[in-house]
Amino acid sequence: MRGFFKRKIFPPLFSISNPIDIKAQSDEEDFYKKIQECAQKSYVEHSRDIPTLKLWHFNGGLESFSKHHSLLTFYELDQPTEIELNVAKSCDNLILTSHYAQKVFKDLGVDSKVIPLAFDSYHFKNINKKYFNDDRIVFNLCGKFEKRKHHAKIIKAWAKKFGNNKKYFLQCSIYNQHLNEEQNKSLFQQTLEGKEYFNIQFLGYLPTNVMYNDYLNSSSIVIGMSGGEGWGLPEFHSVGLGKHAVILEASGYKEWANEDNSVLVKPSGKIEVYDGMFFNKGQPFNQGNIFDFNEDEFIAGCEKAIERYESNPVNEEGKKIQKDFTIDNTIDKLLEIMKS
Repeated sequence: MRGFFKRKIFPPLFSISNPIDIKAQSDEEDFYKKIQECAQKSYVEHSRDIPTLKLWHFNGGLESFSKHHSLLTFYELDQPTEIELNVAKSCDNLILTSHYAQKVFKDLGVDSKVIPLAFDSYHFKNINKKYFNDDRIVFNLCGKFEKRKHHAKIIKAWAKKFGNNKKYFLQCSIYNQHLNEEQNKSLFQQTLEGKEYFNIQFLGYLPTNVMYNDYLNSSSIVIGMSGGEGWGLPEFHSVGLGKHAVILEASGYKEWANEDNSVLVKPSGKIEVYDGMFFNKGQPFNQGNIFDFNEDEFIAGCEKAIERYESNPVNEEGKKIQKDFTIDNTIDKLLEIMKS
């Protein structure tokens, strides 16, 4: 919406969640006022002859306010269900964020468009701040805790190699809002298998982008080893801020991570995504497999990222992301698709 407003485009806005909640955004009264105006005029000015863009999941992606329906969604697995395929076929335009996802649907006879996501330069920027009084090398782990993102496997492997070594520190901002406080703590404790590590820290939920920007700035190296991503926004923004990275060369990561801006780790194969919590076999949505990785190759990637950091703490190649992935570029491609 900020990108649209920048171009003096004020489209009718249908909010899926009501009331509209932008508490995570920076406090900007004018932006919120424009959001409200777009929402208030939607039922007065909109016609079903006007094409609509829906930004949502496959679950809920079928419903539309228009005869001409484009769905922008994020697909992370490899076995679209009958319902997901029907939703995809029912769109005038299925818009995805990775060529990996596009191929998954193409192999099943469904065409789609791919657009890149953008670096959010409004909220994410470098902070001239010293976070620690020593020379520790700080690894960041991001995203809500779940099997799909391999959090437990990553933490265990990292602890085995770097645990209780004061030169290295692992910060985990992986609080899962879909679970309560006790459930989150239990998962963290289970992951550490009852052991104590003074250099591994689990953060609570960070409710604002200002706080999250502070977190991303505090790292030396970001870890992105998720088995399935539509893009990988925390890792993407970290690299764009000049942080070094260890990234699994798979799924949506491949849209922006390369050998110059990240240490890439090859996948070792695939495993089922089902975890009995967020992914359950036989359900109408979210079925299939995620990419896996070899722990030794992941640690080798960490060691290579450490070498890069010690050579130059700033990932200059990574900072190019800010110019290569702009909101103007994303909106250009969206408008081109919508006009078609």
